Amino acid sequence: MKLAQLVHGLHGQEGAVQITGLTADSRAVRPGYLFAALPGTRTDGRRFIGEALARGAVAVLAPAGTPRPEVPLIESARPRHDLALMAARFYPCQPKTIAAVTGTNGKSSTVDFLRQIWSHAGHEAACLGTLGVTTKDGVRRLHHTTPDPVSLHRELHRLARAGVDHVALEASSHGLEQSRLDGVRISQTGFTNLSQDHFDYHDGFESYFEAKARLFETLAPPGSAAAIMADGSYGKRMAERARARGLEVMEVGWEGSGIRLLEVRPLAQSQHLDLSIDGALHSVELPLAGEFQAQNAVLALALALQGGIALDTALEALGALQGVRGRLQRAGTAASGAPVFVDFAHTRDGLDKLLRAMRPHTKGRIHLVFGCGGDRDPLKRPQMGAVAAQLADRVIVTDDNPRHEDPAKIRKAVLAGCPDALEIADRRDAIATAIAGLEAGDALVIAGKGHESGQIIGDACIPFDDVEIARAVLAQNGGRP
Repeated sequence: MKLAQLVHGLHGQEGAVQITGLTADSRAVRPGYLFAALPGTRTDGRRFIGEALARGAVAVLAPAGTPRPEVPLIESARPRHDLALMAARFYPCQPKTIAAVTGTNGKSSTVDFLRQIWSHAGHEAACLGTLGVTTKDGVRRLHHTTPDPVSLHRELHRLARAGVDHVALEASSHGLEQSRLDGVRISQTGFTNLSQDHFDYHDGFESYFEAKARLFETLAPPGSAAAIMADGSYGKRMAERARARGLEVMEVGWEGSGIRLLEVRPLAQSQHLDLSIDGALHSVELPLAGEFQAQNAVLALALALQGGIALDTALEALGALQGVRGRLQRAGTAASGAPVFVDFAHTRDGLDKLLRAMRPHTKGRIHLVFGCGGDRDPLKRPQMGAVAAQLADRVIVTDDNPRHEDPAKIRKAVLAGCPDALEIADRRDAIATAIAGLEAGDALVIAGKGHESGQIIGDACIPFDDVEIARAVLAQNGGRP
């Protein structure tokens, strides 16, 4: 593709330069690539222009004022935005229906549930986010919840070329603020909730909320559909902002108007939902445990209905939903009969909802193993500890992904909120100790890492999968997967 096709208004010899690829990573540059020298929070991409040129870059995108290299330089006041638009032109195919869902907790489950409903209705569907790219053929891993714009547009292009016509994707606050979704032809939008997370990046709740709001106020086309979980003040505010943009808003949840949760009756391993949909009563048995799963499923239902799926078909699909890996995933059963679950809950709100969801399904004690990640918001650590102390009966604090922090200091901060908890640094030992203490009627939740297959210590990622570890320990102690 010629550079003039990527950069509108570029003429002459510079515009005739052939571009064979795009990247913002100088290490990934190949001959013929355009290198995007983006300023970041940890380093400035302009430092690597020389390396990119040595690797064969034939054009550079950079902020205004960048010294001109010996190749065409595209100066931009919004280089991240322009890179996303270039990526959209370089990879022009996109599925006809793209639903983007944002919020703190529940994005992964919501987009996967929506994918399942679409598939049940006969569409070729996929979802994209924290777990990777999920299609009927399985899951392919990605590196970020919302990939960089080049990777994102490449994935959408591949899916469209493969015949996928419906895609649900997670829109993280980082991805929205860094323009990673710019150029995506979004058909409809969704909002789950907002609670404290990523305050190492965002300057408090308002900054975090504004990053999420960009999906509705900037990226969603006026007149498009938006499904918003209305429970709580942030949901109501987001609905107001979406309406001001001219979106067709459906509010859902306990305080919803389009779809209202009337009652959730927990069963052994499922729950019965009574719903009011546009004023009419409907009931369905959701084959998943946990009230938060019901909320995610109802949001996915709203998005499906807004996208034209028939109500009877969507409700039928709801009754056949399969759980998402690492989201209240049942890892197995101890010799005592107590179930062991793995969940991704890594925020105060997420842990609160998880433990409250477990209580109606648990006759005995709730056991909890969890920790907090390093190089992430330190303020939530004692808060999560306090939630654990309040809502779990037996708590073990262990390491999560300490990254570059001292894990003992992280555990100490968590223990400030739950001083009576047991501290076991080694995560495998913590899981084994918890399983050994399970009695009939109890339940164990291993929280924080969910679907992750590695533990990050320093710059190394050591293989570690909570589900696999739990199943191995269960097998050694007379339990079963």
